Order: sequence, then structure tokens, then C-alpha cells
Amino acid sequence: MGVSDMIEIEAMFPVMVTAQLEAVKQFYESVFAFNTVFYDPTFYLHLVSPSTGVQLGFLMPNHATQPNFLHSIMSADGYVISLEVKDAAHAYAEAKKSNLDIAMPLKEEAWGQNHFMLQDPAGFRVDIVQQIEVTGN
Repeated sequence: MGVSDMIEIEAMFPVMVTAQLEAVKQFYESVFAFNTVFYDPTFYLHLVSPSTGVQLGFLMPNHATQPNFLHSIMSADGYVISLEVKDAAHAYAEAKKSNLDIAMPLKEEAWGQNHFMLQDPAGFRVDIVQQIEVTGN
């Protein structure tokens, strides 16, 4: 298969399986200003950031149209939604002021990131990341 035969990708977004669609919808709309572009509370939620085009999908488990492997609620352990920001310290201050569920406090990493993690209502961790210049080796 040559490069010209490859499947062309137009967008990419994760789809997380959770029964908490309404709570997740409110969280991402209010905290990150995502717009809901599709919402059926018995089936699926699709969110898009109006400023960046970043997309997230959330799927209700046990829907009749789904294959069996989509019937289980996803484990939030080992799964991270990473959102890049211009100023992680400012975002962290806002998250604390808003009493959001902080899963990891603000931390500067040697590989060039300043970040913290929130936990959304479905239990997924959201890594709020700022890329910074590496100061060490």
C-alpha cells in the first residue's frame, strides 16, 4: 500500500464511554467553553472548542446500536485527556478558585512542561499542559 492509497484523516478525537453524559457536558462547557454540537442523553455527546476546533466525544454504554465491546464503561485509570494552554499557572489558579477537582497540583517537569491535572465528573483525568523552555538537561 503506497502513501497515495492511505486513508486520509480529516479530524481526530477520543470517544470515552461513560454513563455521566449530562455531568460531563456541563463540565466541559463551563470549564473549557466547549460547544455541544450533538447531544442525545441516551446515546452520545460531541463537544468542540470554538477557539481551537479540539473535539471530544462521550458515548453512553449499552446502546442497542453498539457492538458489545462498547457496552462497558471505560476505566478512567491510565487514560488522560491532555489540553494545552498558554499559561498553566493562571489556569491552575482559576481551577482552584472554581473549586474544581484537582487530581495533581501544578508541577514543572524537566522535559519542558508546566502542568496540573483535573478530574472530570466521569472520573477522567484532564492534564492542563503548558509547553515551556527546558532549562536543564
